[in-house]
Amino acid sequence: MLIKFIIIVPFVFGLVSFFINKDFWRRALIVVCSAIHFFLTGLAWLNRPDSGLGDWFFLDNLGVIFLTITSFLFLGASIYGIVYLADEKRKFDDEGKNFSREAIFSGCFLLFLSTMTIVTVSQHLAVLWAAIEATTLASAPLIYFHRTKRSLEATWKYLLICSVGIALALLGLFFLSVSNGSNQGNLVLSNMIQTPQGMNIVWLKAAFLLLFVGYGTKMGLAPFHTWLPDAHSEAPSVVSALLSGALLNCALLGILRAYQVCLAAGLGSYCRDIFISFGLLSILFAAIFILGQKDYKRMLAYSSVEHMGIITLGIGLGGQAVYGSLISVIGHSLGKAGLFFVAGNIFAYSKTKTISEIQGLINGRTYYLGLFWMVGFLLITATPPSAIFLGKFVILKEIIFQGRYWIVFIFLTALALVFIGMARIFLSMTEGVTDNKNPNYSFGLRFFVQILPTTVFFGLIIAIGLYFPAGLKQQLETAAKMLGGF
Repeated sequence: MLIKFIIIVPFVFGLVSFFINKDFWRRALIVVCSAIHFFLTGLAWLNRPDSGLGDWFFLDNLGVIFLTITSFLFLGASIYGIVYLADEKRKFDDEGKNFSREAIFSGCFLLFLSTMTIVTVSQHLAVLWAAIEATTLASAPLIYFHRTKRSLEATWKYLLICSVGIALALLGLFFLSVSNGSNQGNLVLSNMIQTPQGMNIVWLKAAFLLLFVGYGTKMGLAPFHTWLPDAHSEAPSVVSALLSGALLNCALLGILRAYQVCLAAGLGSYCRDIFISFGLLSILFAAIFILGQKDYKRMLAYSSVEHMGIITLGIGLGGQAVYGSLISVIGHSLGKAGLFFVAGNIFAYSKTKTISEIQGLINGRTYYLGLFWMVGFLLITATPPSAIFLGKFVILKEIIFQGRYWIVFIFLTALALVFIGMARIFLSMTEGVTDNKNPNYSFGLRFFVQILPTTVFFGLIIAIGLYFPAGLKQQLETAAKMLGGF
């Protein structure tokens, strides 16, 4: 019953939001719904619920981790969004109406949460595929929120490229069904894992490759990542935070579910080679493109490509690196969401996303903006103490233990390039003489309400880097074992 509520609450609240014509109640509905969803997710940690829907929906250790990250990010985004929507109100010309721009934002925001929740609890791979496709449809209006030519282009690119990827994943599902032998059509994860003996290996290999490429497109792995920089750059920062911190994780979970089937069928080595190849490729792509970035939101998008590559590489290495990847999932989600929130405040102050037009954030009245911007940079580039550093360190240790020194060289070289490229951008924006671009911008109570989620996110990253909770460690270790770790 609990799983039903976790899915239904944001879905119903989202539908209601479309028909509310009062700004206060729409915004309050977002916060209340996100808080209820997070509370219900916390109950799932205390007592792993049965959905009452058979084997199709269930929260295993892997699912509950991804659900918690998603729910927590949405709670932070809802708090940030209160001030964001209030600031954007004066630009709207359709306030006080049903299906106004803010009403569409609020409804799609909560439907987005509902669809991602379904992804995390789905144990039927066809339902999971449908939920991942639904996340695309729910999030597209959020990207188009500003309704400019550039946001329209980014939205269409997002829909087109992700739809092609999802179509490939659907073909992979068909292949997976064929590979299931006498149990064709049975795509329940537990059934396929428990009875892998009769699976056709050739069809299963083809199915995994298609699912990897299909979901990898949505996950932002290179070279399928081309939608990601545009969508992250043109979407409101509160949406960019969710795309990077939550949506990419949902696509990753789709790949991991297929990987669990392949592990049971004895195809671990085949899949790990694919993980390693695309993981390294994504890290290298990100390192190259970050060096020449002129837009700080696009720079953060390429940083997400890098981190997805690191996570994928760790899964492919196996052993303790899988554990390191799961730590990196948590660290990246919190860190990148916090950075996008700060980026939103920088844009509200400066009215530009061009790096060269911003300087001196650490000086004068923008001190707190510059401070959080630099803290976010240090955390996302794995400066200790940081959960992101811990995750990368565990992955690097596993590479060395396996004696793959050529991967060590590529990995460390790419990380160094990313650090240099991002340091150039962050330092150029924070150092120098402040230019006071927007003297009317308020750094009062509303600003600190927006910066509160970032403070909590960054604080948790540091706290996990200093002390890793025993309960979280146990959950991650169990999830890692499900993916061939340890």
